[in-house]
Amino acid sequence: MKLLRKLYDWVLHWAETPYGPAALFILAFAEASFFPVPPDALLIALVLGANQKAFKFATICLVGSVTGALLGYAIGHFLWWTPDGGFTSLALFFFNTLPGFSEQDFNAIQEMYSEYDFWIIFTAGFTPLPYKVFTVSSGAFKISLPMFIIASIISRGARFFLISFFIWKFGPQIKSFIEKYFNWLAIIFTILLIGGFFIINYLL
Repeated sequence: MKLLRKLYDWVLHWAETPYGPAALFILAFAEASFFPVPPDALLIALVLGANQKAFKFATICLVGSVTGALLGYAIGHFLWWTPDGGFTSLALFFFNTLPGFSEQDFNAIQEMYSEYDFWIIFTAGFTPLPYKVFTVSSGAFKISLPMFIIASIISRGARFFLISFFIWKFGPQIKSFIEKYFNWLAIIFTILLIGGFFIINYLL
């Protein structure tokens, strides 16, 4: 936890430098495939510092994240399995090193994909679930690439533009609220969205 806190503080310090937007892109890119700290905190800090650039920062974050998701997909597709179907040394490194990326989680995701492929990726992209686990596993399980890209753009875009909008609209007074409750709000929103989809599907 101390290491994660240091990483978090290191990420935030970029908001006080001229390299904040570039750091935001790199962070969003890396978080989608291997880095443990999400880009939301840096996005919030940058929008607070330059309110008029709120949606520019959201776009940078979205492009970085979706591009990084493609790297995660490629890692899973090309570098995850040995010829005999076992895990490569890279896969074992991910399991043993990255927080929230366990072999048990990876195996559980395979069962989810068979029934809820789009919604699993959407949920991972929008909520606090570790997105990298799903980008890599999507490639490893050969999930449809066009569907993966569409789900990633929609979910990541919704997440980053929603954060930027609230900071742009309400300013510093909502910062602490978002930081404290965003995870719960994201989960509730996703449950309502998916629940609404299934209700409509049932009625039709």
